[in-house]
Amino acid sequence: MGLKETLKSDLTEAIRSSNKVVSGTIRMVLTAITNEEVSGKEARVLSDDEIITVLSREAKKRREAAEEFAKANRPDKAAEEKAEGEVIAKYLPAQLSEEDIKKMIAAAVASTGASGPGDMGKVMGAIKPQIAGKADGALVSSLVKAALGSN
Repeated sequence: MGLKETLKSDLTEAIRSSNKVVSGTIRMVLTAITNEEVSGKEARVLSDDEIITVLSREAKKRREAAEEFAKANRPDKAAEEKAEGEVIAKYLPAQLSEEDIKKMIAAAVASTGASGPGDMGKVMGAIKPQIAGKADGALVSSLVKAALGSN
């Protein structure tokens, strides 16, 4: 059973159990997936990897919105966004630890022969497929900068 089918069956369960947070969040995610499927020149069916990309984007939106609501002194809305983010996180692959990312970066730096900050694009290009959906891009970028800056 694919990820989209899992989301649909979980939506049915959430509706039956009257869980408004879960059902509302899954509906938003399914809408984002459908929008992605019909965007572009012709409609297509997304693979699980593409769905994970959409889920990552939606989780990031919730995380950023929660931070902004917290800054604006709206703890009720921040908690709501965090709850939605937690629902989405259940469908994402396990996130890599910072140590694992650093090891992958060290291997990518060695394999590309990167020697300084000017080679950041090479390293990011090499590491991106390995970490897709498993780590936050901003964190990876900052760790790559730190690794290349210390060389």
